[in-house]
Amino acid sequence: MKGNPLVAPVLKWVGGKRQLLPEIRKRLPREFSTYYEPFLGGGAVLFFLQPNQAVVNDINHELINVYCVIRDNVEELIDHLRGHRNEAAYFYKIRGLDRKRAVYSQISDIERASRILYLNKTCYNGLFRVNQQGEFNAPFGRYHNPNIVNETGLRAMSQYLNQARITFRSGDFEAALEGVGAGDFVYFDPPYDPMTESANFTGYDKGGFGRGEQIRLKKLCDSLDSQGVKFLLSNSATDFVLDLYSHYNIRVVQAKRAVNSKGHKRGHVNEVLVSNYN
Repeated sequence: MKGNPLVAPVLKWVGGKRQLLPEIRKRLPREFSTYYEPFLGGGAVLFFLQPNQAVVNDINHELINVYCVIRDNVEELIDHLRGHRNEAAYFYKIRGLDRKRAVYSQISDIERASRILYLNKTCYNGLFRVNQQGEFNAPFGRYHNPNIVNETGLRAMSQYLNQARITFRSGDFEAALEGVGAGDFVYFDPPYDPMTESANFTGYDKGGFGRGEQIRLKKLCDSLDSQGVKFLLSNSATDFVLDLYSHYNIRVVQAKRAVNSKGHKRGHVNEVLVSNYN
């Protein structure tokens, strides 16, 4: 399948990989069977590669629902997005829907997907962030003219998701690799090991991803390596990560990150691309 340049992420996601695609592209294997991505997020690598067959996963159920609705009901989604307003009072009304569990459970998949896309385009810094109760808590962004209804992008993505064989899963990253085998390729983009204590950001899901999870992920990489499965992993260039993957191929790259709430503390940071192949 020839890649469609209009197929691109429709959500802004913490740690999104669009800016690192040139470096990631250099490290991709030339050939592989099925593509796996256990931490999908905004999907920059998936939508750049546009593989014919893939198994993708994210622990965030709302995110996976967005992709499934784009695949199955894109025109209904676009129609619903047209009804949103870029106003603070309206924004907080839509944001607050997940505080009313009984009401929220009755909302259709299309309405839930529309809500996530709307909040992502209009919230401060354009991020998906939830509190410990799993409730969206980013404030209103006050943007002049946000692109709430990205018709071209949504339709292009829907076309790709219908032409290719893409399996969506939502759960633990290990379970997401059920069925992986020799000749397949896995790209890991987990929540990063924090550079500092205050830099830790896990707000994309109500759970966390600490050092214990990082070690569990590394053991999974070891298992894949022993099975003849190629993997590429992104993470921060902390001493912990560098030591953890020291016997694999490590390339240090620079990325510009903007998660910090203080603008003067945003900037270029060192990240790593780890692979078990040359």
